[in-house]
Amino acid sequence: MGSLDFSAILPGLPYLFGTGMVLTLGLTGLAGALGLVLGTLLAMMRLSASRPVAMIAGAYVNLMRSVPLLLIIFWFYFLVPYLGAWVLQSPRPVQVGAFNSAIISFTLFEAAYFCEIMRAGILSVSSGQMSAGMALGLTYRQTMTNVILPQALRNMGPSLITRLITLFQDTALVYVVALTDFLGAATKIGQRDGRLTEMYLFVAAVYLIVCFSASQLVKRLDRRTAAAR
Repeated sequence: MGSLDFSAILPGLPYLFGTGMVLTLGLTGLAGALGLVLGTLLAMMRLSASRPVAMIAGAYVNLMRSVPLLLIIFWFYFLVPYLGAWVLQSPRPVQVGAFNSAIISFTLFEAAYFCEIMRAGILSVSSGQMSAGMALGLTYRQTMTNVILPQALRNMGPSLITRLITLFQDTALVYVVALTDFLGAATKIGQRDGRLTEMYLFVAAVYLIVCFSASQLVKRLDRRTAAAR
């Protein structure tokens, strides 16, 4: 431990947080929002009275939850450009880009998990709420949008934040498509200065602080949700 030198961290902070952390948080926020929207639609499909619709959504969820996220990122970054060229009859691969590949991959992957969270949240709302909304003259869509989903989101708030914490950690996988997230930025600085151990210890500390703080927020929300019930 006496050979460790953490002095290289301070000069690298602007790059670590100004470039690396910005990308990490951007990926987490954008993929989380898109994944939640798609996951909510999938949850409603799984709860649909139409068996084919429910089966399609169920097959998608089971597929995404059975395949490693790293493999999905590889698929989009390396295979989709060639598939796009084949569909469009283009002589060259379609340019998807590393950032777009990461966003699409994270969105599709996280949507499967958000789907199950939202489905549980919708089922946690009393079925009488739907009947009451329909009795007041609301359509199914209006009742679901204005009555059921707000209550489901409140009930599933802790679970959603927990999933976002996992997504925040998973963004480190973008190194496979050469994107510079927080961990990637630390790796570059560590390789340049020959201080990889120090940089990785610093990154671990930052992740610990962020994730622990978010987990405490989850506990608070969980207590409030339990009290509201």
